[in-house]
Amino acid sequence: MPLNVILPGNPPYSRHLQELLAPLLPAGTCLRDSSDGLAGLEGKRLLFAVALDEGGCGLEYYRMLSALRRGEARLDGCTAALVVTGQGELYTKDVARDLVLSANLAGCAFLGRPLVEATGSLRNFRVQAEIHGTDEAAAFRLAVGELVERLLYWPPPPPIQKLTALHASSRATSNTLALWDLVRRNLPEEVEVTELGLRNGTVSDCNGCAYTTCLHFGEQGGCFYGGPMVDEVFPAVRECDALVMLCANYNYALSANLTAFVNRLTALFRQSRFYDKRLYGLIVSGYSGGDLLARQLISGLNMNKSFYLPPRFCMLETANEKGSLLRLPGVAERGARFAGRMLGRDAAQ
Repeated sequence: MPLNVILPGNPPYSRHLQELLAPLLPAGTCLRDSSDGLAGLEGKRLLFAVALDEGGCGLEYYRMLSALRRGEARLDGCTAALVVTGQGELYTKDVARDLVLSANLAGCAFLGRPLVEATGSLRNFRVQAEIHGTDEAAAFRLAVGELVERLLYWPPPPPIQKLTALHASSRATSNTLALWDLVRRNLPEEVEVTELGLRNGTVSDCNGCAYTTCLHFGEQGGCFYGGPMVDEVFPAVRECDALVMLCANYNYALSANLTAFVNRLTALFRQSRFYDKRLYGLIVSGYSGGDLLARQLISGLNMNKSFYLPPRFCMLETANEKGSLLRLPGVAERGARFAGRMLGRDAAQ
């Protein structure tokens, strides 16, 4: 399948990025400046290539972002990855996850670990340079080449047969679990669902073991700190085809226990990647800011832990008082459509 590179103009930085990419791209690659629009890309393999200036910005990039958010571009059937370069040490990952969320809500899927980023100093490639016995610039090019290869030959994940849902909420009061119930009731009986609650006092956060210690326990399928994470959560994640994160918005962030889950998952990640597992998010905010949690899921589980991000991976709702979610107009229909997307139906809804 031909590759389409979307490169927002930001001279001279975008020109330098284009020159770096040119020898790494396959014959027949189509290069498009985002100012020419994003029409006609449905069903394509896309590589977003964003070059930031000294302020971590790019005007054409923001115009493209605005078009995606306003629904002016439909990316249904697309699978994408991205390369982001910066002139300083900040903003590359922030820009990347903004773009992933906006493109995903426009219908674009992202492969696991879809990002290669380069800060201005290339210090973020020092470890990779040491591993490969080369310098940082060469390590960056190697990473981009590997990303392009994975994107070109990315296989679609298998249909969902086993699903794991994680939450840290109380069923008696949770609008988040009420939303999950609306989705779950539309899943067929053939889909095996495991629902696990990570309540206070049951999950310890990662204490940052040495790499070799984490690797050792990960190879055994466990973690030095044991507990419910090793006994219940790790096996459920290992066996599932899809992970559903049920996220109440606590202070505009994931709850402490869900954050601990993401951190502790590193031990299992040392053993195997999660490229063939879908990631979904059901996010309920009392006021606003659900998109902040969606970005956390993207950066922690898609960009870092390698879960596949299916089109329109998250459902975002606002409900404050107990039981108020069920009174939202059309919420039951939205829950049914979300379940349909999980099953491969109604992908454009």
